[in-house]
Formats: sequence, C-alpha cells, structure tokens
Amino acid sequence: MGKTRLEAFSDGVIAILITIMVLELKVPHGPDFAALEPLLPVFLTYVLSYVYLGIYWNNHHHMFHACEQVSGRILWANLHLLFWLSLVPFVTGWMGENRFAPLPTAVYGAVLLMAGLAYTILQAAIIGQQGPASKLAAAVGKDVKGKLSAALYAVAIPLAFVHQWISDAIYVLVALMWLVPDPRIERATR
Repeated sequence: MGKTRLEAFSDGVIAILITIMVLELKVPHGPDFAALEPLLPVFLTYVLSYVYLGIYWNNHHHMFHACEQVSGRILWANLHLLFWLSLVPFVTGWMGENRFAPLPTAVYGAVLLMAGLAYTILQAAIIGQQGPASKLAAAVGKDVKGKLSAALYAVAIPLAFVHQWISDAIYVLVALMWLVPDPRIERATR
C-alpha cells in the first residue's frame, strides 16, 4: 500500500491535538502582567507539549520519507503511536492546571514514555517490512537516542514523587535532545 493516506491522517491528528491544546489556554482576567502569573504553569506545559508534538511530527515525516510502502502492521503501529500522542492534551492540561503536582507530572512522563515506545515499535515495523538493509535501518542504527530517552522517562516518572521539578527538567532535556531532526535519516534518504 502507498503511504500517502497514513501520512495525511497522521498530520491531521497531530494538527488537531495542537489545536485542542491551544484552545485550553484561557484568556487572563486582567490587563496587566499579574493576570498572567496564574496561567504560567498552563502556558509552560503547553509550550513543552507543543515542542514534543512538533518533534513527533517532524521525525514521523522524516521516517516516512525513508519508507516506500506500508503494511497493515505499520498502519496499526502508527495508530498505536497516535493513541499515545492523543493523550498529550489531557496530561498537558492536568499537569499545568495542577501546577506540576507529582501525580500529573508522573502521568505526563508515562504518556511520553509510551509514545516513545510506540514510535520505536512503528520504526521496527517499518524496518521489519523493508529489511535490515533499508535506508531507515541504516539511518537508525542502534538508536542510542531513543533508548536514552526511554531510560530518562523511566527515571523521571518516579522522581516526580521526590521533586517534580527534577522530572520536568528531564522532560525538557529529552525534548532538547530531539529538537533537531535526526540527521542520520536525512543523510540516508538523499
């Protein structure tokens, strides 16, 4: 099967998720900077989640640029990824509205971990279909960045109950690691 419908559907879902998140931002009830202060945690979680969704969209685009065709397994793996990404607006709002409380912060990390694992499953499904000599397999290699990200999320989740700012710093660190698209895929698809 061609990949066009999968890419279009995924793009649409991610666009809707970003729209849902921005619609959750409330207008301040005053004309000064003091009115913005109570909204700061919600805005900061929005920015972080927007960056994460942008990273997934960007890397998803690069990954499918290296993919020639899709199978039923790839379609289901993609839906699995989109499921976890669809929870991002919920955990974003929960963490922001509760000022980074431990449980919402831990659940935010759990959703990020599951989305990362789902992305890895999708990547493996594509490599499985295209073979170990495919462009994507060559580009991904040992996927150290993916494994490190999962390990950092796994550490951040329980740390939310020790001090949630440590977890938040880890989430920002992982986002910074992925902010620039993986150049290995770009090089492999030239």
